Amino acid sequence: MQRILIATDFSTRSDRALRRAVLLARQHSAAMTIVHVIDDDQPPALWKAEEREAQSLLNELAATVCEIDGVACDGRMAYGEPFQALADAADGIDADLVVLGPHRRQALRDIFIGTTAERTIRSTRRPVIMANAVPSAHYGSVLVATDLSDCSAHAVAEAQRLGLLAHSDVVVVHAFDAPAQALVIRSSMTGAQLRAYLAEEEAEATKGLTAFLARSGLQPARSIVTANEGTAADAIRKCVKQQRADLVVIGTRGRTAAARFILGSVAEEVLRESDIDVLIVPPATSEPD
Repeated sequence: MQRILIATDFSTRSDRALRRAVLLARQHSAAMTIVHVIDDDQPPALWKAEEREAQSLLNELAATVCEIDGVACDGRMAYGEPFQALADAADGIDADLVVLGPHRRQALRDIFIGTTAERTIRSTRRPVIMANAVPSAHYGSVLVATDLSDCSAHAVAEAQRLGLLAHSDVVVVHAFDAPAQALVIRSSMTGAQLRAYLAEEEAEATKGLTAFLARSGLQPARSIVTANEGTAADAIRKCVKQQRADLVVIGTRGRTAAARFILGSVAEEVLRESDIDVLIVPPATSEPD
């Protein structure tokens, strides 16, 4: 981890992202770039006035980080739609990691177009941390959620590359689907048959997780295999509480433009509901729209 991009709108939410980035930068000897985006689709006099004020605030923030925290830091302006401008800025400085503050929950807006954070994650090819919790220490317990896919393997590889798993208690959870469990009320399956079925499915899932860990070279402190009783995101949240994790690592799949616009995913559900930090890793290569 050499360069971290932090998005700021100068709110208290953005301050969480800044403080988490400072902790990471000091731990990994990385440099920071703080970016503020201005919507330039407004009268020039307005955005020019905003630009002057924002540049002054950026300079103050960067100077404080350099002088007080001892981290190399600069501030930059970006222009346009926030999600695309942040993605372009991350490419421009070749950021290893993007850190965002928690989003405002606006139900109707979120349903139809998603939050700025989610749209940024969809637009960038770089790992993103949403800093939901108040930063107070380095990550001590990291929960890696996997569906055993190539996207999950890439998420693990990126978390390892960034050094986020090196000094943490790592727990891996694989929540598997057991279709017959949901259909048992309408079937003739007895209780004993259901237990046997679940044991067989769990054994197969455990075998798959063992192979996944061998491929990824990950040696977690604990591995958890659990049947989905609701959604995969529900299972992940349950494990977060049980394991007292302070960071969730999850990969997201490439999808078509239409699906990105109207559909949620496990990663998006975790993002929207999590009260701890979440590292989202996009797929290694994007799928064609």
